[in-house]
Amino acid sequence: MMIRSSRSSASISALISSGRRSDASLPGVLSELFSSVRGTSTTKNSPHYLYGVPALARASSSGTSLQKEESTDASNGQGFKGHDMLAPFTAGWQSTDLHPLVIQKSEGSYVYDINGKKYLDSLAGLWCTALGGNEPRLVDAAVKQLKTLPFYHSFWNRTTKPSLDLAKELLDTFTATKMAKAFFTNSGSEANDTQVKLVWYYNNALGRPEKKKFIARSKAYVLLSFSLTYLPALHHKFDLPAPFVLHTDCPHYWRYHLPGETEEEFSTRLANNLENLILKEGPETIAAFIAEPVMGAGGVIPPPATYFDKIQAVVKKYDILFIADEVICAFGRLGTMFGCDKYNMKPDLVSVAKVKA
Repeated sequence: MMIRSSRSSASISALISSGRRSDASLPGVLSELFSSVRGTSTTKNSPHYLYGVPALARASSSGTSLQKEESTDASNGQGFKGHDMLAPFTAGWQSTDLHPLVIQKSEGSYVYDINGKKYLDSLAGLWCTALGGNEPRLVDAAVKQLKTLPFYHSFWNRTTKPSLDLAKELLDTFTATKMAKAFFTNSGSEANDTQVKLVWYYNNALGRPEKKKFIARSKAYVLLSFSLTYLPALHHKFDLPAPFVLHTDCPHYWRYHLPGETEEEFSTRLANNLENLILKEGPETIAAFIAEPVMGAGGVIPPPATYFDKIQAVVKKYDILFIADEVICAFGRLGTMFGCDKYNMKPDLVSVAKVKA
C-alpha cells in the first residue's frame, strides 16, 4: 500500500500497504461468524446453511479429484469428507457433505491433485503465482531466508534487511506518483483495511473527525471485511454494508451505457453522479474514494475512455483521498508494471499484493 509524500496543504507519509490477499485469510466478519457457530451443524437444512445453491457448489467439486478410497475418515488418510477446515467462499455444509478438491503439487502453470490428476491453473493461484508453481529461483530464495532468519517482527523500530530492501524497491518501482513509505501486511484485504485506519488517523490528526466516509464502486471487490466490496452475496446475513461506506456506479460501459452514449459521455455521467453523491453526503464527510484500475472479481471490467481522468478531478476538487487497489492489477498483469501507469492514475495511497507474495 502506498501513500503520496504530500497531500494538499498537509504533509503525509506515502504508504504502500502490501500483502497477500490469500484465500487462506478469512475476513474478520467471517471469522466472528464462524467462531460463533463452531461445533454447530452446518448441513444444508440447518440455520447456518449459508448459500442456497447446492447444485453450483457440487459442480465445483470434482469427483475425479478425490481420494480413490471412499472412506470419510480423514484421520486414516483415506478421505476428507467431513474434514475440520472451514474455508472462505465455501458453504459450511459442503465441508460435511462433499469431498474437497485437494491440490498436492504444482509445476509451472499446472497443479496436480492427490490422485495425480493434472489441471491448468488458469486463475494463477487466485492471481498470485505469476511465475508459476515451483519456480526454482523463488524456492532457492525462500530456503536461503528460512535458514538465515525464518521470522522477525517490525515493531518498536526493529526490522530486517530484506524488509528494508523490499520497501525501497517498491517505492522505486512505483512511478505513477511519488510515494514515501511502505507498510507491510499479510494480505490484500488487510492492506485495504489498513488504508481505512490510516485515512481515519490522517483526518483526525488534521482536526477533521467528521471526514470518515468511503466511496467504492458497485461490483467492486475491495475491503471485504469493511464492506467497501459491493457484491450483494457477500453482504447477505452479515449486516453489511457498513454505514460509513457509500457506493457509486460500476464503470461497465457495455452493460450500463445509454443508447447512443459514447464511452467519454458515459464517463462524464458517472463522474457527475459521483459528484452528486459527494454533495448529497457533504464533502466534509467524505474521506476517500477507492478503485481498482481494472475491476477484477466484478467481471474483469476495464474503465471506459477518460473515466479516471474525470473521477480524479472530482475527488481532488473536494479534497478526497484517492486509493488505488492494485492487489490484482499490479506487477505486469495489465502489460504495464502497475495499472496506475496504464490509466494515468495519481493515487494518494496504493494497495499491492498477490504477485508480490
